[in-house]
Amino acid sequence: MTALLATLPGVAFLKQYFGEWKPISRYAGIGWLCFYLLFLAYAARDGSGFLFLDYANLMIHEAGHPFFSWFGYTIMILGGTLAELIVPLLCAGYFFWKREISGTAFCGFWFFENFPYIGTYMADARAQALPLVGSGDHDWAILFGQWGLLLQDRKIGGAMRTIGWLGMIAALGWLAWRTYRSAREDVSAHAAEQVR
Repeated sequence: MTALLATLPGVAFLKQYFGEWKPISRYAGIGWLCFYLLFLAYAARDGSGFLFLDYANLMIHEAGHPFFSWFGYTIMILGGTLAELIVPLLCAGYFFWKREISGTAFCGFWFFENFPYIGTYMADARAQALPLVGSGDHDWAILFGQWGLLLQDRKIGGAMRTIGWLGMIAALGWLAWRTYRSAREDVSAHAAEQVR
């Protein structure tokens, strides 16, 4: 499988341009995997749709409104959600560029962790039952109203939650695979050293 992936032009280019991933220790990888599994269990049990990590995301969301206000009313309203997604993507890009496995996995997981609450917020566009911060205007009621999608709020919100869960699981799977690869490469290097 790895040999097949290595022959893909895009993967070969990334490897040639950025270099190899820095190895992650087996124990660090297992520790992070346990953290993510516990977080997913906590998220699955939480009925509110607002997790402790969402307090940080909420600050980023609120900062996005004035930041994007330069681009007009609609983008200002959308700016909160855009900021929630852009900040973890920029962080992931940085760690990807540095080839740091745990940092890239964390930021990828953080990016997708935003989707379930964004989906909850979207699904609340008609009911407007969620407590809001700031002006009290419901971003997604305004946006879906402008776009003629208000009656689809629950379907769109459900799709966003599904994307978030699939993305978090994919980030977890990628970290597990990279941890396994690092451990295997470490064992191979150790065996080769003993042969000398």
